[in-house]
Amino acid sequence: MRILDILEVPISGRWGTKVPRTLGDARHDALISFIINKRKEAGLKQSELAEKMKVYQSQIARIESGERRVDVVEFIKLSEILDFDPAVAIKSLVGPDETST
Repeated sequence: MRILDILEVPISGRWGTKVPRTLGDARHDALISFIINKRKEAGLKQSELAEKMKVYQSQIARIESGERRVDVVEFIKLSEILDFDPAVAIKSLVGPDETST
């Protein structure tokens, strides 16, 4: 169980709007699995990916453990390093019912 699941503290955005919790939801978990699989397919260790991303290994570990979200720019950089199409990857995370919305 994660600390955010234990604490029932509302997460608020910059202007006091509620921000949905995405850490640990099904799509976030699927994204993490996708990134881990792509890294392993590329034959890279976390430290090697971190070096290519120009970040600390701990940042990759936090992403892969689900403690940290990946922003769009990082996702595009990951796609370039791990050789996948980011648009196809995102589309695969969206259910068929939600693509027509």
